[in-house]
Amino acid sequence: MSMPLKELIDRHCGGVRGGWDNLLAVIPGGSSVPLLPKHICDDVMMDYDALKAVQSGLGTAAVIVMDKSADVVDAIARLSYFYKHESCGQCTPCREGTGWLWMIMERLKVGNAKLEEIDMLQEVTKQIEGHTICALGDAAAWPVQGLIRHFRPELERRIRERADRELLEAAA
Repeated sequence: MSMPLKELIDRHCGGVRGGWDNLLAVIPGGSSVPLLPKHICDDVMMDYDALKAVQSGLGTAAVIVMDKSADVVDAIARLSYFYKHESCGQCTPCREGTGWLWMIMERLKVGNAKLEEIDMLQEVTKQIEGHTICALGDAAAWPVQGLIRHFRPELERRIRERADRELLEAAA
């Protein structure tokens, strides 16, 4: 604890494939906390207070490192599917919300969504977070919140590129 995340990854974990400059994002606390983009990872400490200050958390401290070859949207979509699958179905916010998270993430992954759905996805996470019996709902919501917070331009780019392709195909 209280070690710089960069030092933990570089010195104790073998570093980022391709070097630190090839880092895209890190999920510092296992799959259940918001991810952090490289510019935050450069200076953040691995402790409760520092990670809370950057709107993430220590969670299980199972550090997930993604280099620039990773598809961050696909990674979070996979986590959304995992939490949907793991939901016991007892609480309505989790049972219904995790399904919606996964469904929208799958559309965003390929750009087959509308820009407004990004805000709708954020709202779904807020309807789940803090409204379930156990912590699985929060764990499902937080990675999606981190993606929207730090990689919204990537989500918007995918939507715009797909819309542009469809316009070109319709015109042809």
